[in-house]
Amino acid sequence: MLPDLNVVLAGLPPDQAGIRVRGMPALREFLMPDRSIGAIASKVLGAAAKPVRAILFDKSATTNWSLGWHQDRTICVQQKIEVVGFGPWSIKAGLHHVAPPIELLSRMVTLRVHFDDVPASNAPLLIAPGSHRCGRVPESSVAQVVAACGIAACLARAGDIWAYSTPILHASEAASRPTHRRVLQVDFSVDDLPGGLEWLGV
Repeated sequence: MLPDLNVVLAGLPPDQAGIRVRGMPALREFLMPDRSIGAIASKVLGAAAKPVRAILFDKSATTNWSLGWHQDRTICVQQKIEVVGFGPWSIKAGLHHVAPPIELLSRMVTLRVHFDDVPASNAPLLIAPGSHRCGRVPESSVAQVVAACGIAACLARAGDIWAYSTPILHASEAASRPTHRRVLQVDFSVDDLPGGLEWLGV
């Protein structure tokens, strides 16, 4: 799988911290319910699981950032339509993003496909296990929830795939020995959006 994925994504700009990936039919093939990546999402959510957002991250010696504890709270949609329970709105990379009800996020799963080894020195994703059951966590309560849940580091070998509930609290430190840490992150959902809203998709 990994060599084929490398070929599919080879044309993306190098040395960027994060790139939104869409409009690539060859990538969507991997995300179908019966294919290597999509099958994992289907095992969690059912056969109706569909990819709704994909981002390629690459930490390296030149893009070696840290990220504090937070929840992923927004989804990407085709256009802005005011719907009760959806908001606030924002523009990221020229695309419409909106915070949906936490119940929708809680029915989603996020997969992280690792292209490189991620030992403790290469900035593994840190998660607070069980924090996805806490609903929308106010920023003022994040440290308290992390302390209560504890911290787990998602170490990985190239080719490994981590799956987690999309609203889980997570963070990332800068790599202490930076090399490439390429990760394809894909969000999956089984929901259709209300009020005319439509997923932008992958």
